[in-house]
Amino acid sequence: MNATFANAATHPRRGSALAMALVGAVAMLAPSSAHAQAAAGAGAGAPQQGWYKACTQQEDNDVCVVQNIVAASSGQLLTAVGLITVEGKVNRRVMQVSVPSARLVQPGINVQIDGGTAQRLEYAVCMPDKCVAEIALTDEMVNSFKRGGEVVFTSVNYQRAPNPIKISLSGFTQAFDGEPIAQSELEERQRVLQAEMQRKAAEARQRLEEAQEAAKAQ
Repeated sequence: MNATFANAATHPRRGSALAMALVGAVAMLAPSSAHAQAAAGAGAGAPQQGWYKACTQQEDNDVCVVQNIVAASSGQLLTAVGLITVEGKVNRRVMQVSVPSARLVQPGINVQIDGGTAQRLEYAVCMPDKCVAEIALTDEMVNSFKRGGEVVFTSVNYQRAPNPIKISLSGFTQAFDGEPIAQSELEERQRVLQAEMQRKAAEARQRLEEAQEAAKAQ
């Protein structure tokens, strides 16, 4: 694990413009953090998030992202990881990890598989809603994900408290080696998740109103 990521870290870093372009690609292919939260709390009949692959075409490039998104019960993004492959006019493979903003920049994000040696990823860009770290993606890194059972991404917030987020690697190999989700399926997944999110929001409002009415009656 350590050698795998250390070798990748020696690759020359590209400009922030390309980093932003890849962040945009992931944003286009990924459901919002609120959608991810809705899926996490949905019933057995709802689509499962987990690891999945989505692809799109941007200008002269084919972009595929194998990704997993973790969100809090409030819908706030906790961690989103994307293994990105760009082929065409630009050829690049990179892993990006997104965490909430208000992070300490110097520690970066530590990646650890199955309790092995952690490797630090440097932040490439921070925006109002999130910070994104990245590292060049190698075959050795992909294989370490395929062999692993769990990966932990740890960032450090502005209070200097580590925030470790565990993600199961179950289903990663199938997602990485399999076919991408069709655009129609991706749109349907987001539609279902949006409906689930709205249902949960309505239930939360109803509970709040009932609690307020109960308080007035006392």
